[in-house]
Amino acid sequence: MISGTSADGIDAALVRFEAGAAPTRCELVIGRTYAWDAALRERLVALGQGGDARSLEELGTLDIQTAEAFAAAARALLEDAGVAPGEVAAIGSHGQTVRHRPAGAAFDGRHPFTWQIGDGAVIAERCGIATVADFRRRDVAAGGHGAPLMPAFHAALLGSPDEDRAALNLGGIANFTLLPAHGAVRGFDTGPANCLMDAWALRHLGTAFDADGAFAARGEVDPALLARLLDEPWFALPPPKSTGREQFQLDWVEARLGGGERPQDVQATLLELSAVTIAQALRAQQPATRRVLACGGGVRNGALLARLAERLPGVAVETTQAYGLDPDFVEAMGFAWLARQTLAGLPGNLPSVTGARGLRVLGTVHPAG
Repeated sequence: MISGTSADGIDAALVRFEAGAAPTRCELVIGRTYAWDAALRERLVALGQGGDARSLEELGTLDIQTAEAFAAAARALLEDAGVAPGEVAAIGSHGQTVRHRPAGAAFDGRHPFTWQIGDGAVIAERCGIATVADFRRRDVAAGGHGAPLMPAFHAALLGSPDEDRAALNLGGIANFTLLPAHGAVRGFDTGPANCLMDAWALRHLGTAFDADGAFAARGEVDPALLARLLDEPWFALPPPKSTGREQFQLDWVEARLGGGERPQDVQATLLELSAVTIAQALRAQQPATRRVLACGGGVRNGALLARLAERLPGVAVETTQAYGLDPDFVEAMGFAWLARQTLAGLPGNLPSVTGARGLRVLGTVHPAG
């Protein structure tokens, strides 16, 4: 289970793996997305965008409320699937990121951390299923970014010895897993995918996202605004790197507006920003890529996929569906895979991706009872 940067719902996937220590196939038995309570989502988004909790009391309560929502999603999924809790080996729960500071906190700049709330003990207790949670912090403790964590899963299921590929997750933030035919797997965040477009659509349309990029299609790219957005120093940083809503949110956009821009033109420019930064990152880091396999909510934005294809001539831009992975649930499936790794005592990170000092077994295990 995972709720991503956009906090647009809890993605839950029931997954069956083939036998063996290193499965190369997994089956999505059922996948569902469960809506957040509106008031709870509002607080989680505010925290994720850099806001502060009003008190320790509130933060502790939000941790438990988030866990209860994840547990309810797990129970609902099993009911929909007709599967008893005793048939499930474990739950892998990512939780909800409320702060991600792998390069150090603003407080003193010397203590990197990442924080995902949604107490795994509560999930285990409510579901009666062993729960693995808190996946990212061990990698950060080992000097890594704690993100992205999907590359090991992508490498196991999407790599090819015949061509250089890249798996592209289009969540709130975009990230790549580079899968060369020969050589080390790498991965990194490229910047915003949907988070800025979603926030702008919510403000001007009252909807959580811009369906199929229709709002952006009504506008025109503003070259001056695009140049100011691209001037962000973070884009020039080399991998390993990661980011989140606390950096790329509407305050960041508004600080770069000239004033008087039409809302639809800003939306078109934000879409172009995502396409440009994704394409530039791929060309810089793996120029021989022949195939991009996209997943995440952004695959439903046809305008974004079209712009990516235009900016990556000679590269096939597809979704993971053609390779047996439902693009809506790849990340949720990935956290099931990570939970499986943890229970087997196997590492879940890739130091070539996160920058950690070595391979680490990730997550905290909360037994069923």
